Amino acid sequence: MLTDRFDEALSYASRLHREQRRKSTAIPYVAHLLGVASIALENGGDEDQAIAALLHDAVEDQGGAPRLLEIRNRFGDRVAEIVDHCTDADVDPKPAWHPRKAAYIASLANKPIASLQVSLADKTHNAGAIVADLAVHGDVLWSRFTGGRDGTLWYYDALAQAFAGRIPGPALERFAALVDQMHGIAGRVRGGVA
Repeated sequence: MLTDRFDEALSYASRLHREQRRKSTAIPYVAHLLGVASIALENGGDEDQAIAALLHDAVEDQGGAPRLLEIRNRFGDRVAEIVDHCTDADVDPKPAWHPRKAAYIASLANKPIASLQVSLADKTHNAGAIVADLAVHGDVLWSRFTGGRDGTLWYYDALAQAFAGRIPGPALERFAALVDQMHGIAGRVRGGVA
């Protein structure tokens, strides 16, 4: 069961990300955080994982290493560890996109399962959003992403392979199906609506 800690984390995450929107949209960023927490819980995650899901982008987008220390002080070592494991950069400006993503993928081989489960929930929510938006907007969507079409497809393929080696099962199958859909739609659309 979720406790007041989850409520506190939800309020904290909402305050941290209040001014953010999803990439090139008007969607409040907290929608993504709620989606990731929902997927983490649906996949069997515990309260620490649900809290980490709400806070998984706080270090990367809202304060770097000092933010991680604050999360540790407020929500404990385990939540902070999971958030840290979901973070691919804690500095601004972030390092170059491809080396940063390649390093993150390589790091998945050594992360605890609890952290991988939250990362998988994050990537599942992102993949679902890409599939939905790609179906509506077509190839124009890729301009939102630093890696463009080819880089984004490479990244999600590499994630699916890395997760498959560590956490097979229904949660991975859901993610892999979204990656397959992403490829299918990307192969059918060019320059507009599918």
